[in-house]
Amino acid sequence: MPKRRARVSGGDLAYVDEGEGPAVVLLHAYPLSSSSWRQFVPMFAGRFRVIAPDLLGAGGSAKPADEPLDVGSQAARVAELLDGLAVGGFAAVGEGHGGGVAQLLALAGARVEAMVLLTSVCFGLEPLGLSAGARPAAAPTTPLVHEAIRRVLRTGMRRHERLTEDLVAEHARPFLDDPAAGFRLMGAIDGSAPAGPEPEGFDFPVLVMWGEDDACLPPAAAERLNDAIATSSLGLLPGCGHFLTEEAPETLAPMVAEYLRARYLKAPHGHEGVVTIPLGRRPPWEGDDG
Repeated sequence: MPKRRARVSGGDLAYVDEGEGPAVVLLHAYPLSSSSWRQFVPMFAGRFRVIAPDLLGAGGSAKPADEPLDVGSQAARVAELLDGLAVGGFAAVGEGHGGGVAQLLALAGARVEAMVLLTSVCFGLEPLGLSAGARPAAAPTTPLVHEAIRRVLRTGMRRHERLTEDLVAEHARPFLDDPAAGFRLMGAIDGSAPAGPEPEGFDFPVLVMWGEDDACLPPAAAERLNDAIATSSLGLLPGCGHFLTEEAPETLAPMVAEYLRARYLKAPHGHEGVVTIPLGRRPPWEGDDG
């Protein structure tokens, strides 16, 4: 996906900006990047303006050694980006730490009009199992960061048949020139997420989606989040773990697109009237009249 660049506090953010219409902002999980949305952007861009930034320290964005990578700081930078792009109201879709960014944007007064939270950090809960080994005993090297990304994906994913060499390479690639940056981003999964964000004040539609077999943030967190948001709906994907965008994009992308159509756009379904299906030949269960 082609990316543009914008200057925000702490460095440049790389971001995808495709399509026209009401804005949808896609916020990725740690330690991944906007590449997580590669199967979502083409589907959404036919109806929405899709903005998918690489958070600072991730993907093609700047990777400064001395800038904070917590969700609060990331939310402030995304708000700067959206202001610079003249985005008013928008729907926020966030996975993992990106879900925390989405929640903080809404609580800080951004014009969030709908939200989708995928295995999102919440109530100070983080997928700490992903950060094991984030401080390597040896100096960070390209092979070490490559193997660390493999471990993160294997820990977070339940459907290991989706864990291909191409997928590991896709998410390791942004750190190959700066392996230490990859370990900094993994090290930011350290349990320091704020005790909130408490979502009781959300007055817009929210969809919470979780992997039924998420070993990093258990489904109990999804139920707690759903209970706290009066306007939310909860869905569990069987056989999936933490990285839903990589484990079930074929299922999840159409579901999220349909939710945004109905609850964000409030647009009618595209089909009108009766859909007829002509039968080219007589069904075999009908007998011969002749």
